[in-house]
This record gives sequence, structure tokens and C-alpha cells, in this order.
Amino acid sequence: MQRFVKVFGQQTCKIIGMIHVDALPGTPRYAGNWEQTIEKAIYEANLYKKHQLDAVLIENMHDIPYVSERLLGPETVACMTRVGQAVRNVVPKDTPCGVQVLACGNKQALAIAKASQLQFIRCEGFVFGHVADEGYTDACAGDLLRYRKHIDAEDVLIFTDLKKKHSSHAITADVSLLETSHAAEFFMTDGIIITGTATGHAASPEDLQQLSGRVKVPLLIGSGVTKDNIESYFQNAQAVIIGSHFKSNGSWLEEISEQAVEDFMRKICELRRSK
Repeated sequence: MQRFVKVFGQQTCKIIGMIHVDALPGTPRYAGNWEQTIEKAIYEANLYKKHQLDAVLIENMHDIPYVSERLLGPETVACMTRVGQAVRNVVPKDTPCGVQVLACGNKQALAIAKASQLQFIRCEGFVFGHVADEGYTDACAGDLLRYRKHIDAEDVLIFTDLKKKHSSHAITADVSLLETSHAAEFFMTDGIIITGTATGHAASPEDLQQLSGRVKVPLLIGSGVTKDNIESYFQNAQAVIIGSHFKSNGSWLEEISEQAVEDFMRKICELRRSK
């Protein structure tokens, strides 16, 4: 928890705003709009800055269909580094910024964070294997933490999805969420991310309550948070990651809605004042 507090501060339930970067060069949906892609990320970062979100997370969400780590090309790392630098330059220095590279591009994310001076990554497949829509995902904690040490990036926090969305966990059905969390904690995660079954689907408040007070690392909610359900997570989550709810019609495919961001942050201010 100390590493988290050093970067994010003490306040309850930090709000992390997602920037879903447009499809990158080399992916099927890339539209030849590289400069506009950078400018759009800057626009969204400035919007989050305006409404005083606590942190920002960039992700190559539009690079569908995703490929596994071994098939990620250098162009993805290069482009996400460029976007990361652009976002870092407009967000206040005391606002943490992070990166996720789909799918399971955890080493790539660490390299991007190191080069762009970002403070955290979102990691898939940290402990226990599972089957995702892009293929089999193997556990990576040992390799990943050695790589973090190798590139002198130990100040970059690694937040890890457990029982990850868009995946089958039949092969670990006999391993509970709590047991999985203890394994991630033992393998030195900097924070555990709890999600629903898919992007935009709410995480179970019961899952959060099950882990709260039973693990020593921060707990983050990674999907489905809205202004209507934030109270279910506010007391026990150290942070929530919000993407879909900040978009028009609550769909990650749509453009960001400033009104949605403003309404949500107004709700957060109310909750923080009443705490």
C-alpha cells in the first residue's frame, strides 16, 4: 500500500480516466490519421485535467482484433510511447499517468512507461493462466518483475487484473478470487484490479467486499463504474478506472462526453465532502 500512497496520495477512491487511443498504424482499423490520434489523446487528457481527475490511463483499445504479446510489433510500442509523452506533457506533474497495451503487452507497457515517464501500468495475466479471446495467456509475474528490474523501472507500479474480463477461467475454477489475490500479493503486485465479465460491465461489489481487509495491497475497480453505482465501491476501493461511462451513450466506441465526466466528478465531490 505504501508504494500506491507515494504515487496517488492518501485520499479514498482515486478516479482514473481512460484514454482509448484510436487504432494505431499497422492495425486493421487504422485510418491513416496519426496526427489526429495524438491530438485526440491530448484533448481528452486536457478534459480530464479540467475536471480534476486523479489519474489518467492510456490504452490501445481500438487495435481490434487484439494479438498476443509475441505478435505485438515495434510500431505499437513506438506509437504508444509517442502518445504517452504527449499526454504526460499536458497532465500536471503530480497527476499519475499509466498505460496498458493489449493484449498482455506487459513488458511493452513497462518500456513505454519508462520512456514516457509514466507512473503505472495495467497488467494482464500476472498470476494463473487463462484463455482469452486472443488466445491462451500464461502467468508472467516472475518474468515481468525481472524485466522491470532490468530496465531500472522499479518506480513504475504494476496493477494486475485478476479473473480477467473477456476470458474463460475454467482451468482455475477451483481457485477462488481470494486465493488468486493472495497469489498476486505474494508475487509482489502493486494493486489488484477487479472487473466484470466484459468492458463496461460492472464488477461485483461482493467481490470487492470479499477482498477488502483481507489483502494488504490496493484494490481497484476496472470496469462498469458509473455515477449511479460508484457508492457501492467508494468506501473499499482505493481507485476506480473509468472509460465507457465517460463516453456518449456509455459505449467505449463513442466519443468522450464532457457532460458525463462533469456529472461523475460532481458526484465524487459530493461523496468526498460527506465522508
